[in-house]
Amino acid sequence: MGTSKPHKGAGHRKRLRDKFLESGLSGFHDYEIIELLLSLATPRKDCKAAAKKALEQFNSLQGVLEAPQEKLCEIKGIGPVNIFGIKLIKAVADRYLEKKLINKNPIHNSKELIEFLNHTIRDKERECFKVIFLDAKNRIVSTDILFKGTLTSSSVYPREVVRIALNQHAAALIFAHNHPSGDPEPSPEDISITRRLLFACKVMGIIVHEHIIIGDNSYFSFADHGYITRMNKEYETQSNQLQDGQYDRE
Repeated sequence: MGTSKPHKGAGHRKRLRDKFLESGLSGFHDYEIIELLLSLATPRKDCKAAAKKALEQFNSLQGVLEAPQEKLCEIKGIGPVNIFGIKLIKAVADRYLEKKLINKNPIHNSKELIEFLNHTIRDKERECFKVIFLDAKNRIVSTDILFKGTLTSSSVYPREVVRIALNQHAAALIFAHNHPSGDPEPSPEDISITRRLLFACKVMGIIVHEHIIIGDNSYFSFADHGYITRMNKEYETQSNQLQDGQYDRE
């Protein structure tokens, strides 16, 4: 009874795995990382060409990890089975970074927060609005993407944000969203949405600490640029004016 021949690339794949076990990803090309991930669910097939094509198609390792399944499957050599490794590693990394933040104060661990946001929303093709829920001691309770698509006043619902925050027993919130263009500067719409959200939360006694816009290897902090402080003052001024008007009528 004859023995089956090793598939093309079997020796190369073993060398990649041995290299990784010996020194991690140091010295690996991005296409070799993709190749390893594809090989997890492709036991008898050379994945190098498909990995290189995926990197060419999506421009970067991050782009491949974030690519929709249907787009990945359009590449020759990649199908519904062997995208398993790519999607698994991305989901595991997201969970790992989130777990590192849970029960920590992000105000004192801003580096880890930015790392988490960069990994989870930076390379999305559409804008994603993420909310980070904090308890009374400013420790992270959970995180969630609440809205997707172009963010406008009609697509982000303060009532929904407040409802979920109350269900989470959150005392404070941090907002974050990405700019697929790569430029993190806030648009007038971003500023308007932040004001509406902050005012809605203030009514319910929920503090808004921050809104972070993630760009291409850069970010914009509403708190650092004074927006959050100014919006809080604006809310207090309007509240006082309403109270004064009510007293005058009485």
